[in-house]
Amino acid sequence: MDLKRTNYSSGAPLEEKAGYSRIVKVGPFIYVGGTTSVQPDGSVFGEGDIYAQTKYVLEKLVKLLGEAGSKAEEVVRVKVYSTDMSRGSEIVKAYSEIFHDIRPLCTVVGTSALNRPSQLVEIEMDAIVGTYL
Repeated sequence: MDLKRTNYSSGAPLEEKAGYSRIVKVGPFIYVGGTTSVQPDGSVFGEGDIYAQTKYVLEKLVKLLGEAGSKAEEVVRVKVYSTDMSRGSEIVKAYSEIFHDIRPLCTVVGTSALNRPSQLVEIEMDAIVGTYL
C-alpha cells in the first residue's frame, strides 16, 4: 500500500500563517481538519443561521474532498462542533441533505465557543478513497 502523504490547503490565510493543512491525505485515507463557514474574503457565511452554516461547511468540505480525489460517498466519519445544541435539528437537517443515504458515522458535540462568536458550527470529516457504496 502506497502511504504517500499529500497536504491540501483551502487557501485560508491562517493555514499558511499557523502551519496547518485543511486536508491531509495518506494513501487512501483523507482527514479533513475543523472547518467553519468563513468565506474566502474572511467574512462568516450565514451569520446567526446554524442550518446555513452547516450546509455551507458540508458542501465546502465535499468540494475539497473532490480536489483530494474523493467524494461524499467515501466519507466514513463526520464530527460537528456546535455552540448551540438547542438547534441540533437544524444541523441534522443540513447533514441529512447530503449524507442521509451515505450514512457515515456522525458525532455532534456542544462547545462553548469557536474562533469567532458568529461561527456556530465547525466540522471535521474523514474519508477513505475507494469505498463507494
